[in-house]
Amino acid sequence: MDYELLTFERDGQVARITLNRPDAANALDLQMTRELLHAAIRCDEDADIRAVLLTGAGRMFCAGGDLKGFAAAGERLPALLKEMTTYLHAAVTRFARMDAPVIAAVNGMAAGGGLSLAVAADLVLAGASAKFTLAYTAAGLSPDGSSTYMLPRLIGLRRARELMLTNRVLTADEAADMAMIDRVVPDADLIAEAGKLARDLAAGPTLAYGAVKKLLHESFNDTLEGQMEREARAIVEMTKTADGSGGVAAFVAKQKPSFTGA
Repeated sequence: MDYELLTFERDGQVARITLNRPDAANALDLQMTRELLHAAIRCDEDADIRAVLLTGAGRMFCAGGDLKGFAAAGERLPALLKEMTTYLHAAVTRFARMDAPVIAAVNGMAAGGGLSLAVAADLVLAGASAKFTLAYTAAGLSPDGSSTYMLPRLIGLRRARELMLTNRVLTADEAADMAMIDRVVPDADLIAEAGKLARDLAAGPTLAYGAVKKLLHESFNDTLEGQMEREARAIVEMTKTADGSGGVAAFVAKQKPSFTGA
């Protein structure tokens, strides 16, 4: 697929996806959500991609849904949103369920669907000048893109509700303090830091990372005993992988493991 509203680049085993509508604040429209889903499937299907870096072109990560496009759609807006959310939500699901870790590098503003997309990543780095706001109810809309699932789990129900009702704008430091994101770095260092993290993770035990992601997603929906059974089965499965057996052997031999993702 030829991408027009995002760029897809490979750096070894790291895929870098850049939302690329800088003149429109990287706002999400039908074509961008369709392209994002294609990129997510591409990452999920390619075993040589062992980490994904997601960022935005220009001065803003993503302003959320393209409200100008929404207004122009008129009576077609409900159908448009059903199609857009089908693509966007499927992309978020692919990123969440793939083995490869997904790192969001948030530059500038992440608003609405942009915030939802960012916090759905496995790890989130933000530039010092980044800002975060839900913004949906300010336009008379309700959240999408997984934020009503992710935010209560990350920051608690009360804080999530307050941010969704008030649309309070958070600084990067405030977002980090409430555990919405992982780390704040200087703006000039954002892509370099996120790239280094992605390369480090791409050299790690990819299948074990996938098991971690799956276990954590399931942990809110099971009993203690049920979750521990999932843990037992997952760790046993990891011992059957080359990375699991090799990692144990390297630890015992006091050597640095060499993970292949196999």
